[in-house]
Amino acid sequence: MPEMPTKLAEIVDEFAAAPRDLVLEMLLEYADIIPPLPPEIDREGMEQVPECQTSFFLRAQVQPDDTVVTWFDCPPEAPTTRAFAGILAEGLAGANAGQVLAVPDDLYQRMGLAQAISPLRVRGGTAILGRLKRQVREQAG
Repeated sequence: MPEMPTKLAEIVDEFAAAPRDLVLEMLLEYADIIPPLPPEIDREGMEQVPECQTSFFLRAQVQPDDTVVTWFDCPPEAPTTRAFAGILAEGLAGANAGQVLAVPDDLYQRMGLAQAISPLRVRGGTAILGRLKRQVREQAG
């Protein structure tokens, strides 16, 4: 059974071990990680995540070598949501389909974010992960 990518597991452990008052600050550092969309990708080919309070779009593509490439589009004025995407972008970089599908659905709860941010935001992050995994599942099938 594949495990979630090492990099993502390290991020989860880092957050889980952090003092509560630092979690939000750490989270927001990930908001700057998301690169802008490349010119050949636009929202037309992406899936919107309606559970997020802001307009959030994502796309996952399984490459011929089974690695997964992800794209996220989220406005700068939604730093928490951008941070969720940043964590996934960083933690899943170079991962294969099996590793992405092995990411636990309660990822953000495991990171201890439920104590630091609102349940609505955690739900949005969980929805982002769920849709990403579904796209990978459909292509890897």
